[in-house]
Amino acid sequence: MRRDVTFPDLFTTKMAAAEETAFGRTHVEEKKKIPRRYWATTAEQKDGEGKNGALQKEDSTKKIREAWWKKKLEKKKKKKAKKSVLEKKDPFPGQAPIPVERVKKFVRGDVDKVTSGVQGKLKKILKRSQAVSTLAQEQAARHDLLLPEDAGFLEGDEDEDTCTIAQDDIADAVDITSGAKYFNLNLSQFGPYRLDYSRAGRHLLLGGRRGHVSCIEWQSKALISEINVMEAVNDVKWLHNEAMFAVAQKKWLYVYDSKGVELHCIRKFNDVLRMEFLPYHFLLATASSSGFLQYLDVSVGKEVTAIGTKMGRLGVMTQNPHNAVIHLGHPNGTVSLWSPNQKEALVKMLCHRGAVRSLTVDKTGMYMVTSGLDRKLKVYDLRAFKPLQSYFLPAGAACLSLSQRGLLCASMGDVVQVYRDVWGTSVKKPYMAHRVRGAVAGLAFCPFEDVLGVGHAEGFTSMIVPGAGEANFDGMALNPYASLRQRQEWEVKTLLEKVQPDLIGLDPSMLGTVDRATWQQKHQERVQALGFDPLAHEKFKPRRRKKGRSSSGAVEKRKRKVAHEDQRDVIRHTVAANLSKEQERKKRSKAKLKAGVERCALKRFQK
Repeated sequence: MRRDVTFPDLFTTKMAAAEETAFGRTHVEEKKKIPRRYWATTAEQKDGEGKNGALQKEDSTKKIREAWWKKKLEKKKKKKAKKSVLEKKDPFPGQAPIPVERVKKFVRGDVDKVTSGVQGKLKKILKRSQAVSTLAQEQAARHDLLLPEDAGFLEGDEDEDTCTIAQDDIADAVDITSGAKYFNLNLSQFGPYRLDYSRAGRHLLLGGRRGHVSCIEWQSKALISEINVMEAVNDVKWLHNEAMFAVAQKKWLYVYDSKGVELHCIRKFNDVLRMEFLPYHFLLATASSSGFLQYLDVSVGKEVTAIGTKMGRLGVMTQNPHNAVIHLGHPNGTVSLWSPNQKEALVKMLCHRGAVRSLTVDKTGMYMVTSGLDRKLKVYDLRAFKPLQSYFLPAGAACLSLSQRGLLCASMGDVVQVYRDVWGTSVKKPYMAHRVRGAVAGLAFCPFEDVLGVGHAEGFTSMIVPGAGEANFDGMALNPYASLRQRQEWEVKTLLEKVQPDLIGLDPSMLGTVDRATWQQKHQERVQALGFDPLAHEKFKPRRRKKGRSSSGAVEKRKRKVAHEDQRDVIRHTVAANLSKEQERKKRSKAKLKAGVERCALKRFQK
């Protein structure tokens, strides 16, 4: 059908035709210009607009592509050449080997051999744990080079004895920060003083006999808190951090915070003389004048156990840092080792002919040093429980303390002497010596510092002892420079990883081993637990017979017959064992004769 043309369409077509005639050109026949390329010059652009423009354009693009591929191939060749050069230059691929001596420094116990009797799943677990421990040892030995500090000792000039060097001379010779660590606190009104350093070594706790208790950040000399409990103080001890401490007062045991506010009064712990805190178990061990050893769980606030030692007044106490066993010194000269798991002592050692005055254990748990009223200082090897060295001191040692690097401090009246390497060789003279203003009542080495704290009747003295503290600390365990946030996280972590009191024993390495108890041992334990032997044969009871055959005489005759049968079995076994031994002896004698041993009448008397 034909479309009708409307008025607007006619009008628009006429207007377009009029415009084209007016300008005299049309857009249909117009030729487009070739766009200019970045690689073409002005002359090439003009030529390209002609007939050969398209061919020249194709040639230029080919040249550019060829140049680009050449550059790419050259780069690949250079990279391969570099790799080959590096491979040729590295004659020692992989990680550097670790010296065996350095690895031995970080070994924790012997390697457990996995026997064939262990099940498959348990064998995998043991192998995996062993692999983790060996990896940790190798990493610690490899990063030992990064430790910045090194420990040193005091060395004198030629023909100069180091024990004659005064503390004032040492403070003048060292730098200002180290010289400020030697100072005296005049506290003659409330002495003598007991002291305790925090585990990180930043805070100091002082407790005077007449009731004065103070917390000090001793490096900056800043007083944190100071109180007077208005009764006698026997001992003071920091708890798991610097926020709380325990005070053994005249009657009961009290717990205070760092500001001096009383938190708890524990009346079950009365007449406490000495205290020790076990940080990995959160246990506070106390020794009383009535002869009781008590354990308090600080995380819960409950008493774990109370053990009656039955050995009199307990005025001498220390702990073994290696296995958390408590060592007690007694008036009869013995030293006993205790665990909260048993009501009896694990070990009892007769160390002195008189009462034990003081004792201390090194951080490895291998050596114990004791002093007694017999004026002797003895060093014991706790692995064999045997004495290594014995020294005679004219006045006897009242207080003892061991540093992290094995320096021994002993106090005799108002004189403090420091000894070096007491368990290796016999020591003839002290390493250092110092005289304080009053009789010494407490000694303690500051962790990670070459500082010895001395509490005496006239106050407190801080001594500089070169080589006493560990030069490098483990920031994951004890960090002296930890922030508030780090201390809070560490407290939560230690609470989650708290070790139960049941795991305290003489040998802590037994926890990771497999129990290989024999059938006889298990049977004996079962008999002790039940009170009777469940596998024992029942006694023979004759059956009752009639017609007078169950008279008392007839019953006894039948019992004797059965009893003789059991005895006959035992005799048969013993006779067979003796025969086998005799046959073995004859075989040996025949073998000697065959070997050409000379026979002589006097050979019978030879052992």
